[in-house]
Amino acid sequence: MPKKRSGGGLSPMQQAAKFLGVSVLAGAVMAGIALPGAGALGLAAKGSVQSFDEIPDNLKSPQLSQRTTILDGRGRQIASVYSRDRTVVDLKDISPYMQKAIVAIEDSRFYQHGAIDLKGVLRALNKNAQEGGVAQGASTLTQQLVKNYFIEEAGDDPTKVAEATQQTMGRKVRELKYAIQIEEKLGKKKILENYLNITFFGEQAYGVEAASERYFSKHAKDLNLQESALLAGIVQSPSRYDPVNDEAEATKRRNIVLQRMAELGDISPQEAAQAKRQPLGLHTSRPKNGCITAVQGAGFFCDYVREVFLTDPAFGKTKEARAKLWNQGGLTIRTTLDPQAQQSVQNSIKDHVYKSDQVATAATIVEPGTGKILAMGQSRPYGFGTDETQINLSVNQDMGGGAGYQPGSTFKPIVAAAALEGGKPATQEYSSPYEMPYPSPVAACNGKVWKNDPRKPAKLTNENESEHGPYSMKEATAKSVNTYYVQLISDIGICPVIDMAKKMGVARSDGRKIDQAPSIALGTQEMSPLTMASAYATFASRGMYCTPIAIESITQTTGSRVKSLPVPKSTCSRAMSEKTADTVSTLLKGVVEDGTGQQAGLGDRPSAGKTGTTDERFAAWFVGYTPNMAGAVWVGDPQHRRRMINITIGGVPHDKVFGGEVPGPIWRDMMNGALEGKPVEDFNLVDIPDGDNNPGNGQDRGDGGQHGGTTGNPGQVIGGLLGGLQGGGTGGPNPNPTFTLPGTLIQGQTNGGRNGHGNGGRR
Repeated sequence: MPKKRSGGGLSPMQQAAKFLGVSVLAGAVMAGIALPGAGALGLAAKGSVQSFDEIPDNLKSPQLSQRTTILDGRGRQIASVYSRDRTVVDLKDISPYMQKAIVAIEDSRFYQHGAIDLKGVLRALNKNAQEGGVAQGASTLTQQLVKNYFIEEAGDDPTKVAEATQQTMGRKVRELKYAIQIEEKLGKKKILENYLNITFFGEQAYGVEAASERYFSKHAKDLNLQESALLAGIVQSPSRYDPVNDEAEATKRRNIVLQRMAELGDISPQEAAQAKRQPLGLHTSRPKNGCITAVQGAGFFCDYVREVFLTDPAFGKTKEARAKLWNQGGLTIRTTLDPQAQQSVQNSIKDHVYKSDQVATAATIVEPGTGKILAMGQSRPYGFGTDETQINLSVNQDMGGGAGYQPGSTFKPIVAAAALEGGKPATQEYSSPYEMPYPSPVAACNGKVWKNDPRKPAKLTNENESEHGPYSMKEATAKSVNTYYVQLISDIGICPVIDMAKKMGVARSDGRKIDQAPSIALGTQEMSPLTMASAYATFASRGMYCTPIAIESITQTTGSRVKSLPVPKSTCSRAMSEKTADTVSTLLKGVVEDGTGQQAGLGDRPSAGKTGTTDERFAAWFVGYTPNMAGAVWVGDPQHRRRMINITIGGVPHDKVFGGEVPGPIWRDMMNGALEGKPVEDFNLVDIPDGDNNPGNGQDRGDGGQHGGTTGNPGQVIGGLLGGLQGGGTGGPNPNPTFTLPGTLIQGQTNGGRNGHGNGGRR
């Protein structure tokens, strides 16, 4: 019986037979065996390929996966993402030392033989017979290139990878056939270039450029002799010769390459000896892959860009086609992210909310009139560790976000816009009592009617008993009067509000339809910060709603050619008249100047906005805008479990959290930084006469009487002073919401307190 190798495997005689069979088959191939048809090896035609010329008509090289670079709006790198870390380069951009080293150690007769080296086969046969095993291979660089084509085509599918690397005669013959085609069509230089770009060098580095950057932090064109020899030596066994983990073994292998180069006359013996004495000289760069590596806290924005790519038909008709294009990479994606705005968002969040706090914050800034997302950040960083998350708290559920958060009173301006657009004047007054049952019946969509339960009617209240009307829209908006807005939506009907919300891009974060109930006026439907920021940008752009976009342009590099890919564009449409938008801006400017949002004011720069706090204080908001930027800030528990009562946020204790008190300052600071150096623009305001309200009802008490006693007509001044005294002189205690919607009023809500009426946001 022939003696077997230790550990099993083929005996020397069996190895000899195998290699002899290969050589015979190789001869047969060269004698004219018919070439296989297109796709016989699973390599279907794919069109042009990254830095790879099309090889024979019936064989297309696979598109090499490369890194994709994501840039901000100024062209600065945010993150690098890839399925395989590879940057394809031309042969002229690869060091001559590297070219000689890889040929010397992998296929020293590369320039003398054709696709198959029969002398190499016989040499390997003899060597392996002597060693009693496979000590030397016989594959040429061209054959190895074909094998790598199969591996690349297999991608990350372990079954296909196994098939592409299996040690069978059939696979070997297929490699030989295709190697002949490649030699005829490409020539030696292009084969060498392709090989150096496709082969694996260990440590997640595919191709010589990525390997050079990984081990030496330099480009492949700058590799010196000993560095080139080290990389060339790794190819045979990237794990065994890994210089990062086994310096001694890698050094031995490098020196073997240097010796072989000297034997072939590529370098002198003296050069080889000197290079052998040099240390490895590693200057490693850690692999940087994925959105977790994004700068300026832009990991969530990076993730949103990926979600856009994978879901938008602009990048492929099917989900599979889009995923394949993303994994192939080689893209340069220029986004809408403004680095100044992004840094300002991150700075403000860091100053006001700690990542270890019991609650979190998320903030988004968009550009009115274009839909460009300028910034996106949150207090819990992108990651897998403690107090980190991969859930993007700024976006809808289908784009990697959560189920959303009740926006509270920040929804009221949408009701106002619907009423104004329908012909209601801004001077419209309602009795606005402190407490009242929901009016009934109320017209809904499609001829439906909402009715309150006469046996146990649902009721609502204002923030405190001093707030009772009559109120006009201007004052009711500044003070966030709940009963006013419920009377308003009951007057105009629910459907106009739902229609206006749709025109402004406002939808529930979980994808469900907005409930048809008058309580929606108080912000009971879960929304995301991006949704609310984009909606308020409609007011800033005088009635034009633009769908949010994150991608400006995408280019794909194919060899020396750069091709632009189509990207989704923002779609802008008129949601309301300019007059309606200007009127809402006038109303919301009053919120910042004299109402619940004073802590969010931007000083001399005109701004408008609205506070919002749900009744159970699971969420607090400030959403506002200037003519050139709109932003939304949410603070709360993403799990809807921790009420913001007796809580410390950012090191500051709070008895109760209000929209103007915590989100407001976050919004103020992030907008101030984002707008620094930008033109100061004003709104197109309209004249809204003050209503003739009851002079003694404390209508200007809203800020503790400190404004009520100094503005307005004599009746308002007196009423404000009396209201201020009733409310506590200089403000009294923070108002405590007392009303909770019954669970039966709005169906489908879960978690305690999520049916909040949104009557907070007072400070």
